[in-house]
Amino acid sequence: MSVGMAAPRSVYACDPDRSRGRLFGEPPSQTRSPFRRDCDRVIHSTAFRRLKYKTQVFVFHEGDHYRTRLTHSLEVAQIARALARQLGLDEDLTETLALAHDLGHPPFGHAGERALDACLQAHGGFDHNAQTLRVVTALEHRYPDFDGLNLTWESLEGIVKHNGPLTDRGGAAIGRHRDRGVPAGISDYVGTHDLELWSFASLEAQVAAIADDIAYDAHDIDDGLRAGLFGVDDLKVMPLAADMIAEIARHYPDLDDIRRGAELVRELISYLIGAVVAEARRRLEIARPQSVDDVRNHGDVLIAFPPGVAQAEAEIKAFLKRGMYRHPRVMRVMGDAEQIVSELFARYQRVPGDLPAEWLPDAAGHETETERARRIGNFIAGMTDRFALTEHHRLFDSTPDLR
Repeated sequence: MSVGMAAPRSVYACDPDRSRGRLFGEPPSQTRSPFRRDCDRVIHSTAFRRLKYKTQVFVFHEGDHYRTRLTHSLEVAQIARALARQLGLDEDLTETLALAHDLGHPPFGHAGERALDACLQAHGGFDHNAQTLRVVTALEHRYPDFDGLNLTWESLEGIVKHNGPLTDRGGAAIGRHRDRGVPAGISDYVGTHDLELWSFASLEAQVAAIADDIAYDAHDIDDGLRAGLFGVDDLKVMPLAADMIAEIARHYPDLDDIRRGAELVRELISYLIGAVVAEARRRLEIARPQSVDDVRNHGDVLIAFPPGVAQAEAEIKAFLKRGMYRHPRVMRVMGDAEQIVSELFARYQRVPGDLPAEWLPDAAGHETETERARRIGNFIAGMTDRFALTEHHRLFDSTPDLR
């Protein structure tokens, strides 16, 4: 099959006509499938718009051309839909999960997440996937009959499990959750709406997860080059990049560095998409799932990089960790960002009246210490970078410049 052609719907794809439905019953749309409706609700959410001013790596005022959480999410969705189209999956559900996957991220990227996690350590910590679930099930207030977005079961499952099961069949936390347990926002929610944390998610969710890896590998290279943290030739320490750079030189011997970098990023995205499609087809041919439930019960991921490509992709992540995420310039800014988040949290705990009226406790005041801490955490997690800076400037005599 040509790479440009869409595959017919696969038997193992999520079928919108067989969705497990929504927690709160609603009449079906006459013009949109349940998954298309989910995607539209994500796009129209307040949390999605706020991604425009949330950091990917570089704080928003460092330049207009760096990625934000919003542009990152759009790039993930583009890659995810390309993969879904090749594999005969539901593109609307795939797009929903790609666009929603970062809704729970706080301001200032992973620095903000680290700071909030430390602030909430005594109250279950902070996990951005759990926060995304809170956003779409409780924190969005746009509909008259329910809080949240009332997404389908399949969308909620994909949000929570796109990186794999969280528990074994007995309910014990596994993987990265083994030491700290299932994040509070998820464990609380599944007590009333079972998302089957022990099973794998749909292929649409698995596609969204690997599209996230492809997108940030490629665009963080692009942003790192633009920021001057490393040059195109520095990337030659990775064999995959070295081969691509050599091939670009053969075709375009006089190309300037800006275009060399852009061409490399395009080649990398195309190569990784092709590798995932080939490996997914190989695994699906072996597993032969006949339904989405066969996918959930398969016991392993079916959307993955081939082993050799997985090694090359890990080398890209290692390079970016050394050359970008831990670059002294980035570390200095992120250290200041953590300080801002930590100081805001402490201030709201100490002076609750500094919170906006809608974020104050109810008049009855029957709130545990954990509920109060999580309410403050929800408020801060929803902030954009610039709002967090504005709030800190309002409440403190001195605010780091983050430059």
